[in-house]
Amino acid sequence: MRILLVEDEMDLARSIQAVLEGQGHVVDHCVSGQDGWVLLGSDQAHYDLGILDWMLPELSGLDLCRRTRSRGLALPLLLLTARNETADRVEGLDAGADDYLSKPFAMEELLARVRALQRRHPSYRAPVLEAGCFRLDLATGQLVVTTATAEMSIELSTKEQQLMSYLMDHPGQVISGSRLRNQLWNLQQDPISNVVAAQVRLLRRKLAAHGLASPIETVPSKGYRLNPHAAVLL
Repeated sequence: MRILLVEDEMDLARSIQAVLEGQGHVVDHCVSGQDGWVLLGSDQAHYDLGILDWMLPELSGLDLCRRTRSRGLALPLLLLTARNETADRVEGLDAGADDYLSKPFAMEELLARVRALQRRHPSYRAPVLEAGCFRLDLATGQLVVTTATAEMSIELSTKEQQLMSYLMDHPGQVISGSRLRNQLWNLQQDPISNVVAAQVRLLRRKLAAHGLASPIETVPSKGYRLNPHAAVLL
């Protein structure tokens, strides 16, 4: 899941980003509401969730909620704030927030609320993703591959899991390198131009190390395509 985090308390923002990325999410962080508004309207990334602090420079999280809803964007929004009176919570929810978390909070509660918002969203994916011969457990990163003669389990790294899950979400479709880069790498990382090709190469090597021919096809000048039925032993 790609998440936009708008928080001007840098220590808190770094902690939230680290925890979310540890769960396999891609997180873009900015410190002002105006920058958050620009990112939400950008073609560079499509966000599945926004986490917004209430008190932000330039444009408050509350106003960012209102603008987001007025534009017709339906992504779930979680509002963070030290303001915890009933009237404040009502104001935040009426502005368009889907949930409200009072500071200070435990990271375990933040993750639980993120999971709850994720389940409500139309793009929610089940914890286990299946496409043809491949089954990926999003909680553990275990990829189970079923061939004509065997079944094997392969442990994927976080980035390998993100890449494989995105391709499994679009089986048989050609996905451009720029689209993969925009969806799977955060904007702060400013990835080098060949980062997608390098990650595809690493994933192919891991599959080959387990005796599998790569199901990820390169389509010249267009991108990559997962053949979900190409689980073939080398």
